[in-house]
Amino acid sequence: MLIFGQAFASGGGQADPKAAVAALSDDAEICGCNGVSKGQVLACIEKGACSLDAVRDTCKASASCGSCTGLVENLLALALGEEVQAGPRTMCRCTSFGHGDVRREIVAQAMRSIPEVMQKLHWSTPDGCSSCRPALNYYLLCALPGEYVDDQQSRFVNERMHANIQKDGTYSVVPRMWGGLTNPRELRAIADVVEKFNAPMVKVTGGQRLDIFGIRKEDLPAVWADLGAAGMVSGHAYGKALRTVKTCVGSEWCRFGTQDSTGLGVKIEQATWGSWMPHKFKIAVSGCPRNCAEATIKDFGVVCVDSGYELHVGGNGGIKVRVTDLLCRVATEEEAIEHCAAFIQLYREEAWYLERTAPWIERVGLAYVQSRLLGDAQERAALAARFLHSQKFCQDDPWAKRAAGAEREHHAPMAIFTPMEIPA
Repeated sequence: MLIFGQAFASGGGQADPKAAVAALSDDAEICGCNGVSKGQVLACIEKGACSLDAVRDTCKASASCGSCTGLVENLLALALGEEVQAGPRTMCRCTSFGHGDVRREIVAQAMRSIPEVMQKLHWSTPDGCSSCRPALNYYLLCALPGEYVDDQQSRFVNERMHANIQKDGTYSVVPRMWGGLTNPRELRAIADVVEKFNAPMVKVTGGQRLDIFGIRKEDLPAVWADLGAAGMVSGHAYGKALRTVKTCVGSEWCRFGTQDSTGLGVKIEQATWGSWMPHKFKIAVSGCPRNCAEATIKDFGVVCVDSGYELHVGGNGGIKVRVTDLLCRVATEEEAIEHCAAFIQLYREEAWYLERTAPWIERVGLAYVQSRLLGDAQERAALAARFLHSQKFCQDDPWAKRAAGAEREHHAPMAIFTPMEIPA
C-alpha cells in the first residue's frame, strides 16, 4: 500500500523516480483502481507484456483512471530497459490521432457528430470504444454548445443514470448544497426520502453535502422528484463536471475571516454548476490564510486575504496529491469570478479528456496558463464569456427531466421475477 501516495512512489522532489519505484516491495499497490501490486505488474512483464497497452490488457494496471501510468512505465523501464515497446500516445487503439489533434480537427473541419469525426479521421473501428466515445462526446459538446446533442450512450453509467452506482447495484444520490449551505426544508426533504425509500446510510461528504446510499435504480426518479419539490438539484457527484464549491464561514461568523468566503462560494457555484469538464472539477473558497476549506488542493481555489483574494489553480487530493500553484491576486469578487470562469473555459477547451487540472498544468506549464489569463484582459474576458455562453445550455437540472418522465427506460428493472407455481 502506498501510504504516502504516488507522489512519493514517483520519486517526489528531486529523487530518481525509477529508484523510488525499484525500492518498493512487491506487495506495494501500484494501481489503486484495480488492486494491482508491483509484483503482479512485474509478473505480467516477465510473461511478455512489453508495452503499456500490453500491461493494461494483461493485469489491468493503468487501465482505469490512468493516474498510475507513470509508475507502470517506470516498472517497464526497470524490467526491460531499451526493449520497452513505446508508441505514439493516441486517444485509443481506434485511431492514430492524439487528443490534441482530434480537438483541433473537430474545430478546424467544423465536425458535428461522433460518426463524422470517426469517418473523417479514419477510425479503425466503426463504433469506437469505451475510451474514445466518451472523449469525442465531450469534445463535441465543448466545441458546439447549444448545437451538439449530448449522446447519452457515449457516457459512463454514472453519467447516464445521474447517480453513482455502488458495489451492490444500488445508487447513491447527492443533491447540491450551494457553498455547503442548507436549510430546514432541504434537511426535512432528505430525511423524508431516507425514510420513504429505506436508504440504509446517509453520509456527510468531504464536499460539504449529504450522500444518500442504497437507492434502487427504479426509485431514482421518485427520489429526485421529492428532492426537487424542496428546491434541490443534482449535485453532479457522478460526473466529469463541477462537483462542489467548498467554503468556510468567513467574515460573517469567524473571528479570523477577512472576506465573505461563503457568499463568494455560493456565487461561484451558482455560476459554474452543471458545466461538463474533461474530468471532475472541485472549487473551494477559504476566508483567511488558515485555509479551512482546503482551497490549495482544489482545481480552483480562492484564499481570502485582507487586500482581496489569492487565486490558486491545479490542485487535487486523491492518490497523487498536488498542492495548487498561485495564479494571481485580485482585489474584488467580480475579478475572482471572471478569472475562475476564464480558467475553467481554458481547461475545458484545451485539456484532454480524463485529464485533471493538475496533470494538465504540469503538461502545459503554469506560465502558459498565466500568459493566457493574465497577459491580455480582453482574452480573459472572451474566455469567461464563452464559458458563460455554454452555461446557458448546461444549467438545466437532469434530475427534474427524469422525474418528469424523460428517458424512463433507463430506470426500468432489467426483469421482473414472478415465482412459478408448481401444481400439487
